[in-house]
Amino acid sequence: MKLKKENLSNFAFIIVLALLLFTPLGFHIRVLTSRIFSFSPYTIDKEDQLILSCYNWKLSNARGEVFNFKDVEGKVVLVNYWATWCPPCVGEMPSLQELYNEYGDKVEFVFVAHDEGEKVKDFMSKKEYNFPVYFEKSSSPIVLSTKSIPTTFIIDKKGKIVVRKTGAADWNGNSTWEILERLLAE
Repeated sequence: MKLKKENLSNFAFIIVLALLLFTPLGFHIRVLTSRIFSFSPYTIDKEDQLILSCYNWKLSNARGEVFNFKDVEGKVVLVNYWATWCPPCVGEMPSLQELYNEYGDKVEFVFVAHDEGEKVKDFMSKKEYNFPVYFEKSSSPIVLSTKSIPTTFIIDKKGKIVVRKTGAADWNGNSTWEILERLLAE
């Protein structure tokens, strides 16, 4: 009898695990987990900050209009790589939208989607997000290259990368506000 109870509990565990990993319910649980365990970003030590010296990067928006990253040179910039199928990306989007609502007129926001245009458009509409989304038309500058999403960079007016955060974060909080206010004042 004991063997049957063990088998039953193992089977139940496998079913629950499969539900969490391979169904929409699991996706939403992973998004919620990302939100719960997201922490505020922090600045990179000054001696480890890389300089963005080349702003040559072509992007396009959902309407196909070209955006030249060179246009943000000399400004405070937040670059975020994300995708609609990435639970940590989706998990941090509400805080990024709130940050955009607060700083969208002071900081340049560049959200780079690794997804199909229609999926991104539907996602943005469904969630009522209005931050600017772009798609890569050429390779990103080397210092902004990443193989992981979400990854977010904050760049100062001189091109120093002061924040590089891989993984979900809580972007709309005192830590980020202090970083942005300091960079805007420089």
